[in-house]
Parts: sequence; C-alpha cells; structure tokens
Amino acid sequence: MGVTKEKSQEYDQMLRVKDKVAVITGAGSGIGRAAALRLASHGAKICLLDLNNDRTEDVEEQIRELGGESLFVDTDVSDPERVRQAFEAISEKFGRIDIVFANAGINGTLSPIEDFPPEEWDQTLTTNLKGTFLTVKYAIPHMKQSGGSIIITSSINGNRKFDGFGFAAYSSSKAGQTAFAKMAALELARYKIRVNVICPGAIKTNIGESTEPTPQLDKIKIPVEYPEGSQPLEHGPGQPENVADLVLFLASRESSHITGTEIYIDGAETLL
Repeated sequence: MGVTKEKSQEYDQMLRVKDKVAVITGAGSGIGRAAALRLASHGAKICLLDLNNDRTEDVEEQIRELGGESLFVDTDVSDPERVRQAFEAISEKFGRIDIVFANAGINGTLSPIEDFPPEEWDQTLTTNLKGTFLTVKYAIPHMKQSGGSIIITSSINGNRKFDGFGFAAYSSSKAGQTAFAKMAALELARYKIRVNVICPGAIKTNIGESTEPTPQLDKIKIPVEYPEGSQPLEHGPGQPENVADLVLFLASRESSHITGTEIYIDGAETLL
C-alpha cells in the first residue's frame, strides 16, 4: 500500500522547523553552512555564529534568496563573554531559541604525544570542547521555558576510530563532547531539551585549513591499507548536505524521543 499524498504532506510538515529559531556555530562553511541552508529551506530563522568573514556573508545571502531570515553575530566560541553576548543578541531579536547546533571546531596540531606542544593541546581542547560547553551553557536559559533540540558535532575519531595518528588532542576533544552531551541530555530532560551528537566520518569540508601536521608524525604512523578503499558506501567522503539532513531530523519533532545518543554518519567507514 503506497503512501497517500496527505500522509506525505503530514510527514513533511512534521519534519519542518518552520518559525523555529536555530543557532549554528561554525556556520560560515562546511557542515555548518549546509545545515544553515537546510534548516532555512524548511522555514527556520537562522542565527549564524562564526568569525567575521566573506563566507558567512555568502551564507546570509543564500538564506535571503530562500526567503529566510538570518542574524549574524561575530563570535569566538572559546570566549565566554562573546558567546554570552551572542545569545543575548539572538534572544533580544527573536525572543526565543529552539535549536542549537554546536558545530564549530578545528583539527588543530597533529603530533606524537611526547612532542605535542602543550599550548597547541590547549587550543584544540579550548575550541572544540570548551566551545561546545560555552555554547550549551549560554543557550540553556533561553531554551528552558519551551524546550528544544541541541545537536553537537563530534566525530568518529575518539568515539569509534583511533587510527588517526597525531590526533590525540582532537580525538580527546571529540570523545569529551560525546560524554558531555550525555551528561547534558540527562540534566536537561526536565526542561524538554534534547541533546544529541553527530559523529561524521570523512566529509568533504575545508576543515583541513585548520590542520597543522608536524614532521614528527612519521615516527609513529602504522601503515593501514584498504585494497578497495576505506569508505564502502560511497567510495569517497560524504557531503556536508548528508550531515545537514541528519541535523534537520534531530532538530524536528520526528526525533522527539531521541536524546543522549550519538549517531554515526560515515558510510560504513568505521565498520572496516
């Protein structure tokens, strides 16, 4: 028996996030950009938190072309005061916050542990883990009354994959995000705030721009060869839009009974 037109429209309406206010960190490129456009196309008002750059302006322009509404706030997610002020500005403009996508992050320095500069370790953990904590912390007061959905971008690294040589700081930050999300999910359930984690595998983004490999990596690498490639489903990296579809689902009522869960989106990469 096929799906009726009425049922199809009902499902589409449930998946929509029309008139919801969505906050996205790292919104200027990659997964953040794709999620902003996907949510905007389904009627959400988009708040773009990122450092001031041309890429964010381009996202705003595309949201306008979709007939959507957006607000950009120049924000360093590692700075508590700037994050707090960003959420105050969003609340002042829209009066509510329904969806938070804590997506900003860097790969940072890749180095053997014994050679890892402590200050570089701090930078990765501060941006990825502390940035997530600050984003969630300052969102909570604006979400407690009506509830909502918080989504965190973690990674397969540190959760189901550990062969990224030199990724000790990055993987630690990503494992920390998953643990933090589970703690937050339980704590915030009383306010009807759901907290879930997305763990992407290889996705075609520009995060490589924030990757700084060191020459010392050669001494710790263990060769791993996959004769038929390391991504069985697509034989290549996923697209940011694949992750954006998952963000839309987790932001919508369709996922209303899902919280404290990490979802892997890696084309079976980590099943090898």
